[in-house]
Amino acid sequence: MKLIQADKDILLKPLQTVTGIVERRHTLPILSNVLIERKNDKISFIATDLEIQITTSAQDGNTASEGHSVTVAAKKLQDILRALPDKTEVTLETTDSRLQGKAGKSRFSLQTLPVEDFPKFPENTESQAKITVKQKELKHLLFMVQYAMAQQDIRYYLNGLLLLMEESHLKAVATDGHRLAFALLMLQVPQEKREVILPRKVVLELAKQLNDSDELVTVEILQNQVRFTFSNVILISKVVDGKFPDYNRVIPVDHQKQIDVNRLLLLQTLQRASILSNEKFRGVRLILTTGNLRIVCNNAEQEEAEEEVEVQYDGEALDIGFNVTYLLDVLNNLTNETVRCSFGDANSSALITIPGNDDFKYVVMPMRI
Repeated sequence: MKLIQADKDILLKPLQTVTGIVERRHTLPILSNVLIERKNDKISFIATDLEIQITTSAQDGNTASEGHSVTVAAKKLQDILRALPDKTEVTLETTDSRLQGKAGKSRFSLQTLPVEDFPKFPENTESQAKITVKQKELKHLLFMVQYAMAQQDIRYYLNGLLLLMEESHLKAVATDGHRLAFALLMLQVPQEKREVILPRKVVLELAKQLNDSDELVTVEILQNQVRFTFSNVILISKVVDGKFPDYNRVIPVDHQKQIDVNRLLLLQTLQRASILSNEKFRGVRLILTTGNLRIVCNNAEQEEAEEEVEVQYDGEALDIGFNVTYLLDVLNNLTNETVRCSFGDANSSALITIPGNDDFKYVVMPMRI
């Protein structure tokens, strides 16, 4: 039975959208497959890893039988389509347990698995909260904090990102226990307080899929799930069950030692110095004295790098150590010209902010060097 007849790009684009979450090697073979559903002239592509489900669609102008569908290896079909010449018309037909493809003089046959075995998320789940923001705003919000998420931490709720709707704000918070990033976005319509922890994989997928545009994205909090609808894509994710740390207690409020530094200058200085940091501990010392910030890195081979940056400062001297990677991460992800670094004493966390902007805060714990 004919499933699709269309230009390869009409099929390849939606297929590439959904295959990002497909695991090549999975204990359940069906999870390596994409579900292709045909309804009149609309073709839906659905992929899932049991935690996330992405759906997108295409139209090929042909009408075929209602409810015709198939599951087939997502990466194999994508690779075949990608390898075909541009402007090639592709015909896909289903026969028994095979998907037969024709494109010019090319022929290919792929194994299929039963559609009824595909673990689709239940539909028509009622939303408990719903907001709409510009895609570029949500993308920027995620970029501002995602690098601070933990990776494979035993405290599983840290391997994700807290998304919090509260009054006129959408807040995003990520922490790995050593540093914390906080950012917020203003909402047009005030909301009741709702919070979810998004899994790491979803955050990275959203950051990749969202456009830098004024097109809208709808965020809906469901029962144990969150749904993002944008640009012909519906992304549904289970949420992480757990209690996220109270970020308000972590953010310092009364640090007196403050310097404003050119972000790019500080980034490049730290990059140079970090070449000679200890590969295991990645330590850097910041030595703050009147009018001067000295940056020192050394390693087990007794090699040392020292850099100096002029700053406007006339407070008490300070000698404090950090993991240089944590400083480079924040400086690489911000885009503004100047950053403000606020310090307490050598044992207190430092706070990095944007002067004149309370929408972003980054806290990093000191380390003994």
